[in-house]
Amino acid sequence: MAKYMMLLFIPEGRSHEEAAAETPLWAAYTQELHDAGAWVSGQALQRNETATLLRVRDGETQLTDGPFVEAKEYLGGYYVIEAPDLDAALGWAAKVPNAAYGTVEVRPVMEVEAATSA
Repeated sequence: MAKYMMLLFIPEGRSHEEAAAETPLWAAYTQELHDAGAWVSGQALQRNETATLLRVRDGETQLTDGPFVEAKEYLGGYYVIEAPDLDAALGWAAKVPNAAYGTVEVRPVMEVEAATSA
């Protein structure tokens, strides 16, 4: 089975109360993934304001606090699932609680062979 990452984008401005009210929906969705054997991993992320961006330019490390650009949505979390194909992964993505008001980006996970030491 292939692995797919679902990146969960949430609109800016949602309140803590709105998020808290959805907790049972997220728990049920995650349990459904587990029950179907599709679950690989997943986590919610702290809000944009907690982000630190790092870039190395000309050997110098540059750090920027908070979101780099103004955005209408922020990355709120992710799931990694196993599915037989993209259509099945998109089926799971359509059930994510934030699909009704946010965006779910689905990408195949690139399988990279581990380098072996000689």
